[in-house]
Amino acid sequence: MKKRIIFVTAVLIVCMAALFLGADGGRRDGQGAKKTSIRIGLLLYRGDDTFIGTLRSSIEECAKEYEQETGVKVTLDVMDAKGSQNTQNNQVERLISLGCDALCVNMVDRAAASAVIDKALAAGLPVVFFNREPVEEDMNRSDRLYYVGADAKESAVLQGELLVDAYKKNPGSLDLNGDGKVSYVLLEGETSHQDSLIRTEWSIQTLKDGGVPIEKITGGIANWERSQASALMEQWILEYPGQIELVICNNDDMALGAIDAMERNDVSPGSIRLVGIDGTPAGQEALKAGKLLGTVESDRELYARAIFEIAAALSEREAVEYEKYFWCPQRALAGGVR
Repeated sequence: MKKRIIFVTAVLIVCMAALFLGADGGRRDGQGAKKTSIRIGLLLYRGDDTFIGTLRSSIEECAKEYEQETGVKVTLDVMDAKGSQNTQNNQVERLISLGCDALCVNMVDRAAASAVIDKALAAGLPVVFFNREPVEEDMNRSDRLYYVGADAKESAVLQGELLVDAYKKNPGSLDLNGDGKVSYVLLEGETSHQDSLIRTEWSIQTLKDGGVPIEKITGGIANWERSQASALMEQWILEYPGQIELVICNNDDMALGAIDAMERNDVSPGSIRLVGIDGTPAGQEALKAGKLLGTVESDRELYARAIFEIAAALSEREAVEYEKYFWCPQRALAGGVR
């Protein structure tokens, strides 16, 4: 009888200990020991992209706050692929060899995500993709793959609605020469980027649905870059003098490039309207200065926090408090043009 009591007591102690360890929810490594540090790889398609640069800074701030709140040291390995998918593939291998607990990946080429996933899953690593969404088939390969981004259609519709509202309030705000139509040029991002394609389609469709009489003069691919957009806009100013009333841009950097070209050619901000997307700090400065009619801002702090918190939870093998896809809220920012 005594032996049975001792045995039952021992079992109860073991069970209670197990419950305590589970309830502790503590950060534990593969052997069950409490984790005191995590290592996260942050891979960028291009570090000099303005939006990606501001997002990186916000993620770094999130890591610092996490250290202060939890006492867990965070090593954030940031790597810039400089627009090369081969470079990014090599960087994934490098981060795996460094012992990262999770990867946060801003793909150079979204169609190449399968190769990154192959390497990560083989090493037992979770991946948080952001900004460039892999195809659905790739995302469905594991429940440890997540995506954080801003809905491209929503961005475009907000941009279009901003212009529709301006036209309804005062048609002359867009139809600057009063000929009954709004003549526009279009600055697009990368040819293969899903956001570029969707932003272009839905910004124009929203204008049409809103009853704005638009007429396209020309358009071009500027790959999200300020310098490329500036070169295209300068060419168009010379080719179509006095004809351009509106410049629709897939992002703020390209809108700023168009403004640069206008300033070089002594074209006043009031003679051509411009809209962008991203709500970057520089874009918002142009908005305040009356050089930009409007932009669409993502909540960058929430965007960055979602990326980091998902990666941190996966690194510590804790429950992730986000869905597989997290869409960052957005809002339109409108300003007057001088």
